[in-house]
Amino acid sequence: MSFFADQTNAATISIMPLSNDDFNAWLDLQNDHIKSWAKLNDFTAKDGQILLIASSDQTPAMAILGMDDIGDMWAWAGLVEKLPAGQYQIAIKLNQIDANLACLAWAMAQYIFDKYKGNDHQVRQLAWPKNADKKLITCQVEAISLTRDLINTPANDMHPAALAMAAQEVASRHGAEYKVIIGDDLLEQNFPLIHAVGRASINAPRLIDIRWGNVNLPKLTLIGKGVCFDSGGLDLKPSSNMLIMKKDMGGAANILGLAHMIMAMGVDVNLRIIIPAVENSISNNAFRPMDIITSRMGKTVEIGNTDAEGRLVLADAISLACEDNPDLIIDFATLTGASRVALGTDMPSCFTTDDEFSAQLKIESEKIKDHIWEMPLFQPYASQLDSNIAHINSAPSGGYGGAITAALFLKFFLTDSQKWAHFDLMAWNLSNRSGRSMGGEAQAIRAVFEVIKKRYI
Repeated sequence: MSFFADQTNAATISIMPLSNDDFNAWLDLQNDHIKSWAKLNDFTAKDGQILLIASSDQTPAMAILGMDDIGDMWAWAGLVEKLPAGQYQIAIKLNQIDANLACLAWAMAQYIFDKYKGNDHQVRQLAWPKNADKKLITCQVEAISLTRDLINTPANDMHPAALAMAAQEVASRHGAEYKVIIGDDLLEQNFPLIHAVGRASINAPRLIDIRWGNVNLPKLTLIGKGVCFDSGGLDLKPSSNMLIMKKDMGGAANILGLAHMIMAMGVDVNLRIIIPAVENSISNNAFRPMDIITSRMGKTVEIGNTDAEGRLVLADAISLACEDNPDLIIDFATLTGASRVALGTDMPSCFTTDDEFSAQLKIESEKIKDHIWEMPLFQPYASQLDSNIAHINSAPSGGYGGAITAALFLKFFLTDSQKWAHFDLMAWNLSNRSGRSMGGEAQAIRAVFEVIKKRYI
């Protein structure tokens, strides 16, 4: 059953969003039943307060939501989680941005990862608000659900081959060209860093390469870190740190969600999606700290720490992307704990060489409440990546500025003029909150989509 309905019916229940300031004036116009029920429940429409009003036969008649900001999507999500099954409509007219946010929250509040346990969840259905962009919301709900599902799937079922299959399904849905390079073929086709990181796993590493759109349109390349499980390699993680490492392919999952939006909405770009898919495992052929590996671009990399593997697979992917000379490269990666320490788990960091992209991203992320914070590519920190015996060290021993040095490592593999944006994200909710169930999460893809859509009109 869909979360949305095109029409209301006789049983449709109205939702009235009200601020605390407007509540008394509204209440004065209501009947005695509503007035007494609000008083009995000490309801004053404070932000986040919810009041369900029953009719004389005890069936739901109205829901009132206290909210200071009509565009607060998580307040809408909190309401949905407290409503009984049925059909609802928003009683006031919303502008398109607020209508879209309310609709998205409505669906995200009802997301359940039911692959292994099933569910008996009864859907709360919303009649489409008048100004809502139905196509966009449908597309976003699909993209976010896809992203969450991929991340939530455990590594025994979301290994590199399974991630490749999921990418192929997205490509097939949109008639895109799909190619994959597997195992030792990576060495033959010059992807040595991807091969080195993934070679110790029984699940062979691979490079996923998808193309879609008119070749005469501007080239946009998306890259997603696809580390399907990260043990840390020989620099082994503590067991507590491994508990959510199935989410280390969150960059790839988010990129596939973003790509779905771009293709489903028919954005005028020549799109390429590159995903290095590996498991960072331990075996007799695992790569080692202080190994030196020659990258695809020909520069040598000294391995500072095998638990900093994501930047290695991204380096070869970025080199491949630059060979196409695209208008813009965007990568998503669950790359550093340093970014989480700086910004927390809900705020992805962005590093970019494109001032126009940066300015537009700030506007769009604030407008649709998909929050991102830009971080500096502070070039003096690049000296921390110096190696005595290789062109670059993958992971400096110092503990400071880790998100910046990781971004600078990736930047090393760009051609000088290449426009690029790098997103370092958590891709995971640590607890259950309204509309954001514990587990995999889509982050920054809505805002980035809006920038792309406006950039390539």
